[in-house]
Amino acid sequence: MTREHFDGIAQDYDDQDKVDRARQIADAVRAAVPLTGREGLLEYGAGTGLVAQALQGAVGRLTLADSSSGMRQVAERKVADGALPEGTRVWDLDLTDPEVTLPEENFDLVVSSLVLHHIPDLAPVLAGLHRLLVPGGHLAVADLDSDDGRFHAHLHDFDGHDGFDRHGLARQLRAAGFTDVTVDDCTTLVKHGEVFAVFLAVARR
Repeated sequence: MTREHFDGIAQDYDDQDKVDRARQIADAVRAAVPLTGREGLLEYGAGTGLVAQALQGAVGRLTLADSSSGMRQVAERKVADGALPEGTRVWDLDLTDPEVTLPEENFDLVVSSLVLHHIPDLAPVLAGLHRLLVPGGHLAVADLDSDDGRFHAHLHDFDGHDGFDRHGLARQLRAAGFTDVTVDDCTTLVKHGEVFAVFLAVARR
């Protein structure tokens, strides 16, 4: 799936199902990560920033990173309209790009929601997320359980993962340098009339 695909759906992205799911994921992050309200948060592959939006007030400054210009435009409009806090930053950041220059800043918490299954080669992205965290900082990843290709069956050009085996993803997180990895049930979503399970993987740098 290309950036152009996400550019094309950005303006109508925030339907009620996605808003509700983002709140459920944010609730799971709050339950799994000891938050003080001062954490610098990066939402990677943020889209329009729904999870960060649901976490505002539970963390400190928000930074949203996405490679889709259409999604970033919607996120920037949310900041201007007050749906996201003043001072929220919106970055163009793609850790799949081998030429990417990582920001100098480090974060206390990095979250991503239904992002990693779009990325064929996870290793450089997980390594980049690890480097973006402060020592002791947390990564929280919400994504799909393995589904034998049913979730993306309608997309002829999908080249990502058909969900994840939880144990396999935990091994990849440990290989990237993360510790204290846990993977637990988080929420569900319905597509093509079928219910798909979403887990939350939490790990520490």
